[in-house]
This record gives sequence, structure tokens and C-alpha cells, in this order.
Amino acid sequence: MEKTRVVQVQQVTKHSKYEKAVRNFVRYKAHDEKNATKIGDVVLIMETRPLSKDKRWIIEEVVGSKA
Repeated sequence: MEKTRVVQVQQVTKHSKYEKAVRNFVRYKAHDEKNATKIGDVVLIMETRPLSKDKRWIIEEVVGSKA
């Protein structure tokens, strides 16, 4: 998977009955043309035409880094 990054998006919602915070995660495969991102980077992704079977997103920019 050269030039491909798996981006995980976290959404925090409140449970309807118990009102406890529930975390939901969705993973997207995104194209990284320059191989510029690393593990832990916060990125902005944009939807694009299908690039492969699972890859339909591209990395627009690196917003920040957790490290």
C-alpha cells in the first residue's frame, strides 16, 4: 500500500438511553502522493473519484501532529 494511508475518524456521541459518551470510529483509505504523513498526524481529507477498490479519499493537508 505505497502512497496509501489509513485515516481513522472518531465521533463522540451520547447514548440515547444511558447518556454515556460513546466513541465511534470509521477508517478510510486515503491517497498520499508525496508520502509526507506519519503515524499520529492530524490530516484533512477530501473525497475524490475511486482510485482503487477501497480508496476514494485524498489527503489535502497535514493540520497538526500528535507527537
